Amino acid sequence: MIELKGLCKSFEGKEVLKDINATFENGKTNLIIGQSGSGKTVLMKCIVGLLTPNSGELLYDNRDFLVMGKKEKKALRREMGMIFQSAALFDSMTVLDNVMFPLNMFSNDTLRDRTRRAMFCLDRVNLTEAKDKYPGEISGGMQKRVAIARAIALNPQYLFCDEPNSGLDPKTSLVIDDLIQGITREYNMTTLINTHDMNSVMGIGEKIIYIYEGHKEWEGSKDDIFTSTNERLNNFIFASDLFRKVKEVEIQNIEG
Repeated sequence: MIELKGLCKSFEGKEVLKDINATFENGKTNLIIGQSGSGKTVLMKCIVGLLTPNSGELLYDNRDFLVMGKKEKKALRREMGMIFQSAALFDSMTVLDNVMFPLNMFSNDTLRDRTRRAMFCLDRVNLTEAKDKYPGEISGGMQKRVAIARAIALNPQYLFCDEPNSGLDPKTSLVIDDLIQGITREYNMTTLINTHDMNSVMGIGEKIIYIYEGHKEWEGSKDDIFTSTNERLNNFIFASDLFRKVKEVEIQNIEG
């Protein structure tokens, strides 16, 4: 579990995050949503340690990341897995070598055991047949699946996903969402997803934090969205006619 208590972040005197309080739960897909410039990317960067908040607490299972020394932070980062907006694979490495990269960096296992672990992760995302290919030889969706395999190679406790469906077609996006949710539940990880994809919100949004102009405007589940009276959230989620009609149908079902 990850807890944020009174998290604030400013740049040159301008407050970007304002007293953020939130809890992200184990075994659930926790989503951070908001308009461009709302502060959600800054929030994610603070949580993973790429930026340092000006004040507040950032607790990883009751361990405050902000007061840790370098050695403690390094140890905690080994418990983290990252999936970037672009798959961020190494073009000069094969699929297998990409997945083995964090194992080679941080694991003391034998080469045989590291290879076995990497192959297990590739099998988990149904890509063992692509192990000898290079990123440029596989599709964008396959690259994202390789990125997922690499992210779970060290069996992390915390998984961070930055726009994991960016650039993917709707069908492939569903595959990626299902994979992330399935792996989250299977390993009981605390998964945070920063996303603009409303299909992801409605599909796997078990816990959703909506950020508006640097503060937490709303939180709840995908089901809570349909009964929300928060005007800003509704304008953001139901900006398209399709999702507006979906809400109307859901409300009718609830009332009926």
